[in-house]
Amino acid sequence: MKIKKYLTLMAFALVFGVFTQSCSEAQTKAITFENPLVFQRADPWVYKAEDGTYYLIATAPEYDRIELRSAASINGLKEAEAKVIWRKHNEGPMGNHIWAPELHRFDGKWHIYFAAGTAEERWKIRMHVLSNTSANPMEGEWVEEGQIMTERDDFALDATTFEHNGQRYLIWAERAKPYNTGLILSKMKDAVTLEGPQVVITEPEYEWEKIGHQVNEGPAVLKRNGKIFVTYSASATDHNYCLGLLWIDENADLLDTASWNKASEPVFATHDEFKRFGPGHNSFTVAEDGKTDIMIYHAREYKEIQGEPLHDPNRHTRARVLHWSEDGFPDFRHDVND
Repeated sequence: MKIKKYLTLMAFALVFGVFTQSCSEAQTKAITFENPLVFQRADPWVYKAEDGTYYLIATAPEYDRIELRSAASINGLKEAEAKVIWRKHNEGPMGNHIWAPELHRFDGKWHIYFAAGTAEERWKIRMHVLSNTSANPMEGEWVEEGQIMTERDDFALDATTFEHNGQRYLIWAERAKPYNTGLILSKMKDAVTLEGPQVVITEPEYEWEKIGHQVNEGPAVLKRNGKIFVTYSASATDHNYCLGLLWIDENADLLDTASWNKASEPVFATHDEFKRFGPGHNSFTVAEDGKTDIMIYHAREYKEIQGEPLHDPNRHTRARVLHWSEDGFPDFRHDVND
């Protein structure tokens, strides 16, 4: 009888496990997106606020302003009206190449991190910060907090910030050598000021990171399963653009470069069959269910580009469910369409 009862329980557990897995898979499959979410918006960043509102901020193809959209759902961002919250200066700093804005909320304020050249020298790219004390970032006044000063004081862009164990950090892309850009990590004293060592956690080393341009840029942070994951973009912004992956144990010293690990192959790249060309500069958010991880990224729908890729406006904002492998790593499912 005991054996029979044990086998019955095992059978129940097996069926229940299969049922639960099927329900989980069905729930994940039920999350679909109306891609592209927004046309002609690159470097997309989606922030989900505590009240469930989604905010989208991205690079406008004219490189002259910062816009913000809000909606109750990710798909709702598709029809959301864009509000211009800041425009470039006519002279001096922040007067050219307004790139890759990100929206964050901490210390009781909203913050926008973005890159900009000067009106006179568009390639003199540096990182800048705006802030807003309003509860709703679509309202209130955006104040220019200033430039983030780095040790190198060189071509710098794509700043992202995150908190870990009570300490706020900044990761950004900056010219690490004369011919490339790498990702640099530093602690932050406040929203604008860096403190302590500024360490390079990755530079282009593999061939897939050096096509057209030798760059590691566009970092995005995701903390899961006892690790801190950082995606980044590599190579030129045409169809060679792709995503790489870094990770570190959450208990390690983040400023110890030896503790960082790097995938030797891209984790998400061009796929001709799906008309997905040059995917990159992503961000992460969570679905309306509060638990499913979502990757927001940009890509073009065609391969051939006339002239400089930065002059081609058709990098569109897209969304897809991020899956996880059994060993706790993000599974980008390169061979699966959105």
